[in-house]
Parts: sequence; structure tokens; C-alpha cells
Amino acid sequence: MIFENQYIQERIKKADELRSEGINPYPNITKPAVTSKEFNETYEYVKKSESKRDEDKSVTLKGRIKLLRIMGKAAFAKLEDSCGLVQIYYSRDELPEGYYNKIKKLIEVGDIVEATGFPFITQTGELTLHCKDLKIITKAISPLPEKFHGLQDAETRYRQRYLDMIVNPKVKDIFIQRSRIVSLVRRFFESKTFLEVETPMLHPIPGGANAKPFITHHNALNVERYLRVAPELYLKRLIVGGMEAVFEINRNFRNEGMDHTHNPEFTMIEFYWAYHRYTDLMNITEELFEYLFLNLQLPKILNYGDKRVDFSTPFAKISYIDSLTSIGNIPADITSDKEKIINFLNQNNIKVDPNLTLGYLQAELFDNFVEDKLIDPTFITDFPIDISPLARRSDENPQIAERFELFIAGREIANGFSELNDPIDQYERFKAQVEAKDATGDEEAMHMDLDYVRALSYGMPPTAGEGIGIDRLVMILTNQHSIRDVLLFPAMRPEVAIQTND
Repeated sequence: MIFENQYIQERIKKADELRSEGINPYPNITKPAVTSKEFNETYEYVKKSESKRDEDKSVTLKGRIKLLRIMGKAAFAKLEDSCGLVQIYYSRDELPEGYYNKIKKLIEVGDIVEATGFPFITQTGELTLHCKDLKIITKAISPLPEKFHGLQDAETRYRQRYLDMIVNPKVKDIFIQRSRIVSLVRRFFESKTFLEVETPMLHPIPGGANAKPFITHHNALNVERYLRVAPELYLKRLIVGGMEAVFEINRNFRNEGMDHTHNPEFTMIEFYWAYHRYTDLMNITEELFEYLFLNLQLPKILNYGDKRVDFSTPFAKISYIDSLTSIGNIPADITSDKEKIINFLNQNNIKVDPNLTLGYLQAELFDNFVEDKLIDPTFITDFPIDISPLARRSDENPQIAERFELFIAGREIANGFSELNDPIDQYERFKAQVEAKDATGDEEAMHMDLDYVRALSYGMPPTAGEGIGIDRLVMILTNQHSIRDVLLFPAMRPEVAIQTND
């Protein structure tokens, strides 16, 4: 029980003492207030005044006490609000008679207060609020971590994100930046006349990506439902219906492992654009990055850990097969021969299923020898068709899909392609996926979606579609190296399991 802690018990007693003094430690009515930023900007002039104060002004501030220094009959405190820190001063002789002595030992770091008074400048030159009235408006009964070591344990930081943000202000800055990035992405696509839509989270058939789904049960219908792994097939149904440019920013769910780049639920933008090709997607993606860097006021060269990433456009483009030799340094005679690829992988202590198709074997080469070398933004284009079940075949080479992935700092950030709109071809590819699923037990293989095939049979215009991982994008733009650091509430093991393991 969290309230059994000795220090929490002491704070609960102080809350009770406030009540006994007729002071509600959790009042519901407060005055309008200015932010710390507004206070510091509005009353900057006081520093230049002769008296170093303006007693004609009455200002109210609200915030959490982050630092408290009591000096007998007076005290200084630092309040923190959403904009930063501001200093207040209160004393026995300036507050209502007897009030200072009532609260002197009952007000503590962590409490949220409302302070009203006038601006003045201290002897050290700091703009400060000279309090005429001070109220505790929320008594904190759990003490904050001590100042000098802060909150450093990663498990506690992610599990108690609220505490992480209280103690580590830079954490809050990351999430403010995340919000700005999402807002800018939305604004960019709206400016291009894309329509934002919402599609189902519960799917009758998992589809739109090769991934293991979460399964739940719908009681009223008495059927299984799947948390969506991707919105793709629903968004393309809208293209069939006549919406020619759509996007959705929302969550996907994949029942897979967790690491520094994967979380079971994550945010993506997916957008679909009728009468366009995958080459158009690469162009609009470059435009999006130009737009983000301009509006976020970021330099074109960013540090990402020990890497320097140059975001100057145009981004590099190289085909999937060429990247194996020019970037992965794999001999050209190996890259298109199944037996040679398997031998090469075995020689490098990489075990693979010998029954994999050529495309999947080439993917093993790419994943192990190319991906982590793609530092500057790079479009890898023209993927093998057998690892691209929803992409359109190239007219020039039916074994190649009109598809690309964008890599930055060794990580996939986006995936896009010209969409397959031939219903017969799509049916055959779904059928091949189902057969492979039945033969191998692959839980990530796609299911047969007959309704989607039916939708295509009514005619979907030539279309291009792309998905961009918002979480990974934010990681890159804020120099964070774990997806947990850009998710407000990342997935965690049950707390009981952690205590047991300890």
C-alpha cells in the first residue's frame, strides 16, 4: 500500500493539520493567473525602475513548489508551471495575521500553490512575486525525489511518467516537440488537400501488414476481432469510393517483441493518393521534411547520437538489389542465387530457413549488411515482389515492386509503393500468403480479405500510398534513442513481475 510509507504518512498528517486550521488542502476554486513566462515578460520593466518594485500591480501565479527556502519570518520559493520557473517571496508580516505561522511547517516542496502579490526585484536582481496572499491549492502527499540525484531509474521514469515530467523538465520538452511535429504533419497534408479520415481499430481480418495481431472477442456478435496492425486496406477502400487523397494519423497494434525501436502500440500516418505513383510519394516525403525543418527551425545537419545526419534534399535513392553490393559489399554473383545466399549467410553465422523464397533471402542480406549503414536519408527502391504483397508490379520487371522504404540513421522511417489495383493479382497474392501461412505456421502472414478484393473489383484508380512512423520520426528529430522516450506511456511489464524478479 503506497500510503504506508513513513514520509507519506507525515505529509498526510500535515494535510490533516491544515484541515484542523480551517484550511482546505484541496480547494476547488482558484483565481485567474498568468504564466511564469507572461510574468517574466510583462514585468521586465520593474528591473529598470528606481524603486525596483511596482506595488500598484496585483498578479496571481500558480504552480508546483520545486524549491523552498524558509528563513525564520520569511521564505522564498520557486514555482514551476507549464512555461518554467518563477520565484515568489512571502513573509509573516505581509500575509494575513497568523497565517504564516499556520502554514510555515505545513507547506512543502511538491505542493501546488496560488500566490497573489506585486512584482519586485530582489537584491540578487531576480524578478520575484512579493506575496500578499498565498494558498495551498493541492497538498502533495508523496514527496518528490531529492533534488541532486533526481529521478534516474528508467523503469520508474517510464512507469510513472507524471513524476518523470515533474522532476525532469526536459522530458516534457520532448513531448511538447512531439505534439508540434504531429500538428505540422497534419497541417502539411491538409495544405496538399488531403482529407483526414478515421477507420476502424477493430478488424474482422488482420491485414495491411505482415504482423502478428492482438486478438479480442466481441461479445454481442460472438466473434473474434483483431486490433488493427495497419489501416491500409480500409483507406484504399475509400480511394475506391472516390476519396482521392486521404490520410490517417493513429495507432497500430502488433503483438510482437519490444526493444528500443518497437512498442506493441505505435503511431503512424498513412496516406493514399489517387492518380500518383511511388515516385510522387518520394517527392512529397522530401517536401514534408523540408516543411518540418523549416517550421521547427532545425538545422539541416542534425546529431543523432554519434552520427551526423544530413537532411539536405534531394535524398539519396538506390535500388534494393544495388544496395546489397554497393552498400552491403556483397559480391554481385551472390545476390540473385538462392543457394549462394544461404551459403553466404551461413558463413556469416546467420541461420535461415532454406525454404525461403529468393526475395526473403535477399531481405536477410539487406537486414544484416545494409540497413544500419544508411545514415543520411536514403530511399531504397524497387523491392522484390514476393516481400511486397500489396504493391504494384513494375511493368518493366514483374519480379520487382514499385516500392520504396526511407531509412534514416540506420532505421526504417517510411514505407511506400504504387498500390496493386488488379483484383485478380491481389486475390492470387492473398492466396499465396494463406498457403504459406498454412504450410509454415507463420503468424505474421496476411489473411485472405475477400471484401477488399471485392472492393478492388469495382475499380481503384492508379494509387500510391505510404506509411511514416511518427514515433521513429520524433526519435530522430529529438535525438532520442529509445522509443520509450518519445511515448508518454510505453508498454511495461507488470509491476508485480518486476518486484518478483528483484
